[in-house]
Amino acid sequence: MAGTKMLKLPEVLEEIEMSRAAFYRMHACDKAPKLIKLPNGQLRCRRSDLDGWWERCEQHAA
Repeated sequence: MAGTKMLKLPEVLEEIEMSRAAFYRMHACDKAPKLIKLPNGQLRCRRSDLDGWWERCEQHAA
Protein backbone atom coordinates (compact mmCIF):
# COMPACT_ATOMS: atom_id res chain seq x y z
CA MET A 1 0.00 0.00 0.00
CA ALA A 2 3.07 2.24 0.07
CA GLY A 3 2.42 3.64 -3.42
CA THR A 4 -1.35 3.82 -3.10
CA LYS A 5 -2.80 7.33 -3.17
CA MET A 6 -5.20 7.82 -0.27
CA LEU A 7 -7.70 10.68 -0.41
CA LYS A 8 -9.22 12.40 2.59
CA LEU A 9 -13.01 12.47 2.71
CA PRO A 10 -13.20 16.25 1.99
CA GLU A 11 -11.10 15.65 -1.15
CA VAL A 12 -13.48 12.91 -2.29
CA LEU A 13 -16.53 15.08 -1.60
CA GLU A 14 -15.02 17.96 -3.56
CA GLU A 15 -14.21 15.74 -6.54
CA ILE A 16 -17.66 14.14 -6.74
CA GLU A 17 -19.36 17.46 -5.87
CA MET A 18 -21.48 16.00 -3.11
CA SER A 19 -22.36 17.01 0.42
CA ARG A 20 -21.18 14.92 3.34
CA ALA A 21 -24.79 14.05 4.24
CA ALA A 22 -25.59 12.85 0.71
CA PHE A 23 -22.38 10.83 0.63
CA TYR A 24 -23.22 9.10 3.90
CA ARG A 25 -26.74 8.28 2.62
CA MET A 26 -25.19 6.66 -0.46
CA HIS A 27 -22.60 4.91 1.70
CA ALA A 28 -25.37 3.43 3.87
CA CYS A 29 -26.85 1.86 0.70
CA ASP A 30 -23.43 0.59 -0.50
CA LYS A 31 -23.54 2.98 -3.48
CA ALA A 32 -20.56 5.17 -2.53
CA PRO A 33 -16.83 4.60 -2.97
CA LYS A 34 -15.28 2.32 -0.36
CA LEU A 35 -13.89 4.08 2.71
CA ILE A 36 -11.09 2.95 4.99
CA LYS A 37 -11.18 3.95 8.64
CA LEU A 38 -7.71 4.59 10.04
CA PRO A 39 -6.76 3.76 13.65
CA ASN A 40 -7.03 7.47 14.51
CA GLY A 41 -10.67 7.50 13.29
CA GLN A 42 -10.04 9.44 10.09
CA LEU A 43 -11.52 8.20 6.83
CA ARG A 44 -9.64 7.66 3.58
CA CYS A 45 -10.53 6.47 0.10
CA ARG A 46 -8.05 4.80 -2.23
CA ARG A 47 -7.67 6.64 -5.53
CA SER A 48 -8.24 3.30 -7.31
CA ASP A 49 -11.52 2.74 -5.42
CA LEU A 50 -12.78 6.21 -6.38
CA ASP A 51 -11.79 5.70 -10.03
CA GLY A 52 -13.55 2.32 -10.05
CA TRP A 53 -16.65 3.93 -8.58
CA TRP A 54 -16.62 6.58 -11.36
CA GLU A 55 -16.41 3.80 -13.97
CA ARG A 56 -19.36 1.95 -12.45
CA CYS A 57 -21.38 5.20 -12.45
CA GLU A 58 -20.62 5.68 -16.15
CA GLN A 59 -21.67 2.12 -16.98
CA HIS A 60 -25.00 2.51 -15.16
CA ALA A 61 -25.67 5.82 -16.91
CA ALA A 62 -25.16 4.32 -20.38
